[in-house]
Amino acid sequence: MVESARPRKRFEVVEVTGPSMVPTLLDGDRLVVRYGAAVRPGDIVVLRHPFQQDLLVVKRAVERRPGGSWWVLGDNPYNETGDSTVYGAVPGELVLATAVLRFRPREEDQRSLRARLSWAASSLRVLRADASASSRLRAR
Repeated sequence: MVESARPRKRFEVVEVTGPSMVPTLLDGDRLVVRYGAAVRPGDIVVLRHPFQQDLLVVKRAVERRPGGSWWVLGDNPYNETGDSTVYGAVPGELVLATAVLRFRPREEDQRSLRARLSWAASSLRVLRADASASSRLRAR
């Protein structure tokens, strides 16, 4: 048996809490994230909070800084829960995963066929690096 020189990338489902990534992500959304994936500007990432390393946060990787650190921001300009404007650039080793897929859980009151079809059409979204979001956020 031959072992690969590259470590395997693992996937996991995480839940979004809070409004920092609105309108892209809503409180309660679920993300399929990929640990160990390369990060590009515009990616939505999961990282350890630089001051509370037991806390995982979801932000957008806006810009790679010298030394491999990342400038990360929430998509919601009116939310003040903290991002690189508060804690500065995040060391690259604290950026753990990139989001690849968002899905919204179905609400229990969605019983009609129309409501279920509407949910199905809007619940899944592939998340790719959004360079325009990265540029827009950098300009704030």
